[in-house]
Amino acid sequence: MAQDNESSLLFDQPGPKGRRTIRIANWIAAVIFAIVVILVLMRLHNPPDGENQLSWELWRPALDYEAWSDFYLPGLWLTIKASVVAVIGSVVFGFIFGIGRLLPNGLVRAVSGVIVEFCRAVPVLMMMIFFWRWFAFAGVSQASYWAVVLGLILYNGSVVAELIRSGVGNLPNGQREASLALGLTRTQSLMQIEVPQAVYAMLPAAVTQLVVVLKDTALGSIIMYTDLLQESRRLGSMYFNILQTLVVASVVYFFVCFLLSHFARWLPKKMQERTAAPADFVEPAAPVAIMDPSNVNQIAVAKEVDEDRYGGAPLQYHAHHRGSNASIQHWRKTRYIQGYDRTQPDTLVDPHKASLEIPDFLKPGRGSRSAGDQKAEGKTRKDKKDGSDKDGKNRS
Repeated sequence: MAQDNESSLLFDQPGPKGRRTIRIANWIAAVIFAIVVILVLMRLHNPPDGENQLSWELWRPALDYEAWSDFYLPGLWLTIKASVVAVIGSVVFGFIFGIGRLLPNGLVRAVSGVIVEFCRAVPVLMMMIFFWRWFAFAGVSQASYWAVVLGLILYNGSVVAELIRSGVGNLPNGQREASLALGLTRTQSLMQIEVPQAVYAMLPAAVTQLVVVLKDTALGSIIMYTDLLQESRRLGSMYFNILQTLVVASVVYFFVCFLLSHFARWLPKKMQERTAAPADFVEPAAPVAIMDPSNVNQIAVAKEVDEDRYGGAPLQYHAHHRGSNASIQHWRKTRYIQGYDRTQPDTLVDPHKASLEIPDFLKPGRGSRSAGDQKAEGKTRKDKKDGSDKDGKNRS
């Protein structure tokens, strides 16, 4: 429901006629796609002046155990190896030059900006070829591997640097202003407050960049780096089934990139669950007001905590600290008993004695009086009668 409401804010929902038009267009596109697939399969089955590319004799060498153990899996391992090193280097490069573009020092900011813009503008393949020739003349072992890694580091590191810069730029200005008001310098505010928030915000986009790094390792096959693409080409040249081996390699690329994409979609949800922890339900309560009948017990709790903040005797009103626990009809009497209205004579009542006072309906009535009480009452009445008789005789 929330997603539907959000989409309705972006564009108007199509009506019955619009939905019918969209449905017809989808069916037409599906039919055209099916026709194209059928034509491609027919062409592969009966190519002009060629062998049937759907023959099992061509697909079997590309799918057997030796193909996976000797070509695909070793090539995939070298691809992942270059990708992991390139990702780590890209993160380091991006942090250094991304923060350098945000520092107050003008010289550091200018140099960092030139390096980042240069690495973004030069094609990755050109950097790989340049480093490969350089490392080969220098006699560096595994020149193609380090050329691929370094080219990926420079290009993807510049992308990470831009992500950090844009993440800091999208933060509210109040973050920087509050840190400066607390006495931090501009660099301290950048390193301790702004950059950590920007990194946390750009982490999903950085994970998505892993897919680009993994795919760009295929460019290393041009400089003879034995990655997955190069190994599949070697296998195809052995059995003359280059199409079949490339199809299998593309399926492997798709599966690995799909896992990375799924991880990039899962990471923001996990981060949101970690940062937005469920809060306990708190009963809504009105503000504490001295003349509000619904907040008498809250006032009592506040006064007791203030008077006995370091412990002591059990709090008398602490059991009634939440909500409207005072009766609307007897709220003034409750305030008198609790001793918070010093201008009324009823507030002189000791709250402890008032709480122990026996209600009227529990006091013994006439029918429940004891014989001793009745005898004492009769003697008192007789004494009063004799006294009145004597007074009458004296007056006469």
